[in-house]
Amino acid sequence: MNNWLALILGLPTANATARMRAWRALKASGAAVLRDGAYLLPDTAACREALAAVERDILAINGTAFVLPVVDPNGERFIGLFERNEDYSKLRNEIEECRGQLTAQNALASTRQIRKLRKAYDQLASIDFFPSQPKQHTDAALQELETAVSRALSTDEPHSRDLPITLLSPGDYQGRVWATRKRPWVDRLASAWLIRRFIDPKARILWLGQPQDCPADALGFDFDDAAFSHVGNRVTFETLQASFALRQPGLDRLAALVHYLDIGGLQPVEAAGIERVLAGLRETISHDDHLLAAASAIFDGLLAEFVKEEQPHE
Repeated sequence: MNNWLALILGLPTANATARMRAWRALKASGAAVLRDGAYLLPDTAACREALAAVERDILAINGTAFVLPVVDPNGERFIGLFERNEDYSKLRNEIEECRGQLTAQNALASTRQIRKLRKAYDQLASIDFFPSQPKQHTDAALQELETAVSRALSTDEPHSRDLPITLLSPGDYQGRVWATRKRPWVDRLASAWLIRRFIDPKARILWLGQPQDCPADALGFDFDDAAFSHVGNRVTFETLQASFALRQPGLDRLAALVHYLDIGGLQPVEAAGIERVLAGLRETISHDDHLLAAASAIFDGLLAEFVKEEQPHE
């Protein structure tokens, strides 16, 4: 048996602005329309709060509003009113259109559109009270698009190798030249930051026009046949972390963020915002050393916040 909440309202006919505000609030809440002036939502804490807010607004302008409990003995009588399949289908079409137009040249511009699509998906998912396959398919399509744009920003991503990871000592890797491909994106930026922050503080980063330019005495990272690159399901950042047994507080969360932004997977809550910031830096800073310095400040701040969140609250 499902329990529901009905809002029965009456609005002053002369107040068109108030009517529109109430309609928008009800639409945003995901309420189903039973008839003119009668709306329905599942009986949950969030829905009760949404209807109470609309009720307060209506009463404040001398309208009438009643929030009433509704019991459905059959259990599924009203579920069909909340189907979101058409909305998901429309959103998937927009995702597929964006994916079809994606190129290395417009990848940075596409990140803005993808953020809008992710926001639209999150809003739709928040009012999908009875989710089914259309939600899963749309989320999967959006994750594939987000992965594709990351790859478009770094078209020469290394191939993963299925090799054992050897445990190394940072003491054996001091004052070295570390080389990677120029115009770095997330994994290379974060890996360079990790090297300087936790492995080799005096590391000199060399930006390569192509991997074949890597000097014999340099430690290559994040390209095919480099000393450190993708291994199994690990991106280069995670390979470095595992190779040097870096288990400092907050690093695992940062690794999860880099992993998602580089090859996709489970999306951390910070991902869209950090991707936006890094994309903006990459677009506006042409010197790779300066880009790394700016990105390193972002990673420092993230790590500090992650460490703070992991500390037990007294």
